[in-house]
Amino acid sequence: MRILEILAKNNLLPALIITAPDKPVGRKMKLAPSPAKQWAQKNNIPFEYDYSKLVSIKPDLFVVASYGKIIPSEILKIPKYGGLNVHPSLLPKFRGASPIQSFILSEEKETGVTIMLMDEEMDHGPILASSKFQVLSSKLTYKELEEKLAELGGNLLVEIIPKWINNEIRLQEQDHSKATFTKKITKEDGLINLETDSPEIIERKIRAFTPWPGAYTFIDNKRLIITKAELKNGRLVIERVKPEGKKEMDFRDFLRGYKGNLDYFVTNGTKAKPG
Repeated sequence: MRILEILAKNNLLPALIITAPDKPVGRKMKLAPSPAKQWAQKNNIPFEYDYSKLVSIKPDLFVVASYGKIIPSEILKIPKYGGLNVHPSLLPKFRGASPIQSFILSEEKETGVTIMLMDEEMDHGPILASSKFQVLSSKLTYKELEEKLAELGGNLLVEIIPKWINNEIRLQEQDHSKATFTKKITKEDGLINLETDSPEIIERKIRAFTPWPGAYTFIDNKRLIITKAELKNGRLVIERVKPEGKKEMDFRDFLRGYKGNLDYFVTNGTKAKPG
């Protein structure tokens, strides 16, 4: 929860955090709190699961990040200064639920964060500010890019909130004709085909879909998640994998215990080989 940490460090602690209820995780499906709830408990900040609680609190400002739901207009009208959304893309590009994954899957080299005033539509409202981020490394993973954009977004919020409250910012409407949209990622999106998918697409999927849903294939009817790989001379060099029901391991260790045809991995065109 990098954005919350940056706000707290700059004396902008929230009065209340709205977050998702506990969800079952892991093979044993134990209930686990969201990162936002854990942060709230650690910092003694009240939290709720239902944003309708905001009606009685009547805050001056909302700040929304990684919430994933459309907030009704009657809720958005509550705060005096409206609701600000921190979105990890340069709007109107990559609107929707998976901007970071979609950026990694694209061939674009520039992304960033946008702070907008929320309206009733998804990532549609006017822009207060944006900050660009040049992706210089072709090896940047989802988690790494998420952390960098959270840092960028948190610092931009610290700069923008006082100016917004003091009426020092002029809103800029988005060019909706240039909008691109992303979808909610599903488990099926992580499926790769080592025979037909290009090495470049597979490598981008691994970076975009780790840790969830994972970029995976099926070997002997069992799921094999590829957690780390890189491109070398047009070939996909697999470094780390997570076999079904087992812990993550070095790909060479997996091959040592594999009883099937190793040619599937090393002679499949020029696409995949062990690291």
